[in-house]
Amino acid sequence: MERVIVVGGGLAGVRAVEALRSKGYEGALTLLSAERHRPYDRPPLSKAVLAGESDDTTVDADWDALRCDLLLGERATALRPDEPGRGGVVASTAGDLPFDGLVIATGATPITLPGDGPQHVLRTVDDSRDLRSRLTEGARIVIVGAGWIGAEVATTAAKKGCRVTVVEAADAPIANAIGAEVGALTAPWYAEAGVELRTGVKVAAVEEGGLALAGGGRIDADEVVVGIGVRPAVSWLEGSGLLVQRGVVTDGSFRVYQGEEEPGSLRGDIVAVGDCAAWWSSRYGRRLLVEHWDTALNAPEIAAAALLGQDGGYDAAPYFWSEQFGRMVQYAGSHAASERLVHRGDPSGRKWAVVWLTGDRLDAILTVDRPRDLVQARRLIAAGTPVDPEAIADPDVPVRQAVR
Repeated sequence: MERVIVVGGGLAGVRAVEALRSKGYEGALTLLSAERHRPYDRPPLSKAVLAGESDDTTVDADWDALRCDLLLGERATALRPDEPGRGGVVASTAGDLPFDGLVIATGATPITLPGDGPQHVLRTVDDSRDLRSRLTEGARIVIVGAGWIGAEVATTAAKKGCRVTVVEAADAPIANAIGAEVGALTAPWYAEAGVELRTGVKVAAVEEGGLALAGGGRIDADEVVVGIGVRPAVSWLEGSGLLVQRGVVTDGSFRVYQGEEEPGSLRGDIVAVGDCAAWWSSRYGRRLLVEHWDTALNAPEIAAAALLGQDGGYDAAPYFWSEQFGRMVQYAGSHAASERLVHRGDPSGRKWAVVWLTGDRLDAILTVDRPRDLVQARRLIAAGTPVDPEAIADPDVPVRQAVR
């Protein structure tokens, strides 16, 4: 392998470059990024950058030492793979880029709403800086989506003196991620911060000066921010012959499949990682598409190893966090198939947690300002250590001691 192309300038792309070099790859290495900025971290965009506390989130990477050519402001437009295992060509706005090995790390793009009115999304540093300039005292800010991003934008906008309304189609905040029952426990935070939360409200369109609501009605706004999720950025792979189903389908080592239908055949020369990869988890027995920083940070180590023909698999439990309304909210695991929910502390207080259990197996945990619980629970989840349901419901018992 003499020429490796990494498509995508986010954290997953950078980590793939670093991992390839650390594992002994000595050939030519090029990173292609659609953004004109050097690769940077995204979590601060909805926090410190939006608040005006920081303006530089550049990833600390020594590009000279990595001997990696950066093609910034250039976009991949198509993939033409050769026979399985034989490389191919990435067509791009910078021209054709032949490769022996390819890392697909193109991330995701925000979902927008229909309508001719202006709407803001928060995905890039330019998005964050633009929105920051509009969060002025007294401005009417309407946010569509009470998910992680929506809550964080609402937090900052309220602090800046904006009049903030959050519109959510579900019956509770963060319902898609953690369920309506637990999501409802965060609803009082909005009123506490002076933010109007309207749940069960669907939007028909973004219009000039506000929102048109489904079924009639309107909400006036100076600025509309849309935070209703993202889609994997994989349209450039159409016609490539790779298996794409809501993300690039991969095995547990992030190797992609050649073929329009499963199972297809694995390619050892192409891997996909980060927000665009739907990878097989043997831990959960299904494919996961995890659009969070922790996966982008750690999974490229395995993807790079696979590209170099080394054994390994990624099977970490998902983890993510959010800072909203003065609280640190953290989640680890997966509760999709859990049997029951157990409260750990009083959710009307400042510090509490909930855990999801199946029998005596700890499937997942969500903590609010209880970071020690989160750290200890992640270890138990990773090890599959059985827990005592009664003990883990007691907030005075350390999680590490609530075991069978």
